Amino acid sequence: MIKEIAFVTYAVVDVPKARDFYENTLGLKASNIWEGEGMAFVEYEIGPHTLAIGKGAENFKVGMTGATVALEVDDFDAMIQRLKDHKVKFILDPHETGGCHMSIVNDPDGNQIMIHKRKVK
Repeated sequence: MIKEIAFVTYAVVDVPKARDFYENTLGLKASNIWEGEGMAFVEYEIGPHTLAIGKGAENFKVGMTGATVALEVDDFDAMIQRLKDHKVKFILDPHETGGCHMSIVNDPDGNQIMIHKRKVK
């Protein structure tokens, strides 16, 4: 029986550039870093879940054809402003739905990241 998602991994080409985006633009803190033999894997703990970026494994492919992670934020407007301040291009402009606020941006390798804020019921 599956009990939880262990982690989601995005493939990246340039690890320092990707880390700059995830750590300085999004504000995440690396919790585990492994680099060696032309490969890299960096984990970011977000609540009970883990988002990872990786390079070098044969099955890591970059781009928009993969999954999209949705990052739940405390302050949607503040995160949108932070992304704008870092001149991040919006793939889906910030908007409101019946149950949430959402927007989609790309990381430096074209992986989609949704910024998400659930509405209080």
